[in-house]
Amino acid sequence: MPFIQVITTTETKEQAMAIARHLVEEKLAACVQICGPMESIYRWKGEIEMAREFLCLVKTREDLFAQVEAAIKKLHSYETPEIIAVPIIRGSAEYLTWLNDELP
Repeated sequence: MPFIQVITTTETKEQAMAIARHLVEEKLAACVQICGPMESIYRWKGEIEMAREFLCLVKTREDLFAQVEAAIKKLHSYETPEIIAVPIIRGSAEYLTWLNDELP
């Protein structure tokens, strides 16, 4: 089963925690790590913006991406939240077994 790491950022730690808890409770993610605060610089609607954000690293399976994306969009305050997935191409056998066992 292919595993992915979904990445999103939030405006507050509380929102990051709420998204993380929901994803793990609903078995859409085995683990969500929250990093930050960090500074983001980006272009939005033609202007260069700067924001303090929290980074969420969501460990899940590729077949659950659509559900993870929908949950993040439902719980997120941003008009267009970052929701991207990168493949997990390698990992320790023990970790990947645990990851798989925590998901439906």
